[in-house]
Amino acid sequence: MATAAVGKTKELTFAWEGKDKSGKVVRGEMRAASEALVNATLRRQGIMGAKVKQQRAKRGGSISSKDIALFTRQLATMMKAGVPLLQSFEIVGKGASNPAVQKLVFEIKTEVETGSSLAQAFRKYPLYFDTLFCNLVQAGEQAGILETLLDRLATYKEKIIAIQGKIKSALFYPVAIIAVAFIITAVIMIFVIPAFKSVFASFGADLPGPTLVVMAISEYFVKYWYLIFSVIGGSVYGFLELWKRSKAVQIFMDRLSLKLPIFGDVIRKSTIARWTRTLSTMFAAGVPLVEALDSVGGAAGNYVYFVATKQIQQEVSTGGSLTVAMQNANVFPSMVIQMCSIGEETGALDAMLGKVADFYEAEVDDAVEALSSLMEPLIMVVLGGLIGSMVVAMYLPIFKLGGAV
Repeated sequence: MATAAVGKTKELTFAWEGKDKSGKVVRGEMRAASEALVNATLRRQGIMGAKVKQQRAKRGGSISSKDIALFTRQLATMMKAGVPLLQSFEIVGKGASNPAVQKLVFEIKTEVETGSSLAQAFRKYPLYFDTLFCNLVQAGEQAGILETLLDRLATYKEKIIAIQGKIKSALFYPVAIIAVAFIITAVIMIFVIPAFKSVFASFGADLPGPTLVVMAISEYFVKYWYLIFSVIGGSVYGFLELWKRSKAVQIFMDRLSLKLPIFGDVIRKSTIARWTRTLSTMFAAGVPLVEALDSVGGAAGNYVYFVATKQIQQEVSTGGSLTVAMQNANVFPSMVIQMCSIGEETGALDAMLGKVADFYEAEVDDAVEALSSLMEPLIMVVLGGLIGSMVVAMYLPIFKLGGAV
């Protein structure tokens, strides 16, 4: 109990400078609960006349999935090289460029130093380490293959981040088209069209219909631009917040995303890739299938596949085969089901699932490249058509005047 109480003490970072037994000036940093503990430790190490100064806590920086993937890869590399766990934490923590990551690493190190297992230490930070991560670390600790499991975890996280990045890049183009088109339209309507309007006022002739329509829209923009921007900005922000906080909206958007033309197929393939990659990683680590499916549903990142995974888990837990359960879920292509069937029959389910994940990740790569090639000319067509129609509408009166002359 006393050890646990000490573990709760907040550690600070101290910079120190002193002389060793040979009189050589040495300096460094140390984490401890107080300056007195630093001085005591340095005296035991033979450092005399030490000057100790507390370092300011570094601020800023949030922890992203890439940070966690990098931390996992570094920890796995250190342990595979034979570096002890606590020393690995010390090296990784000091080498972290993100202050938030550094703080997290040292906090986990403190938990381990006070007697917690690595999995228990990770479970205290669910915001950064999900159930899948903690379960795999626990399996590695129990089987004595922690460095191997950390290496698999790092590879898994790197692949998941890569595929998420590809999906974001595929969805970036349509969002960019809408945003750029709106900004250019607003600039033309607020600043350019009114200049033409003052010129046309001296014509003394009836203006063409398209010109009148564009000028009417321009008047509306000039008069209510603050309202338009506020409503659109507020609507986008409100929708994103609602999507983040409302489960009903998340479910609706997950279902809708799979039905989108063009993009729906890419999202479905990426979801299947994540699903099979997660199950392959868990199964290869020796996690029982029913228990592994607990983590797989959430890792897929789509409610439709989450529900399907729960159905599959229920059927498998009552003695059914994974292949039949996946077929009954009716969300997996026949190729995935056939590969799983072969894997079950040959006892190489993890390898087959890994190959399925590789295949669908490659499919996502190809689809994103195709979308990029398609969207670039589409952007030119949309923006050219939008701006061109406004320019033609405003030049029609000039053409009409030239014809009359």
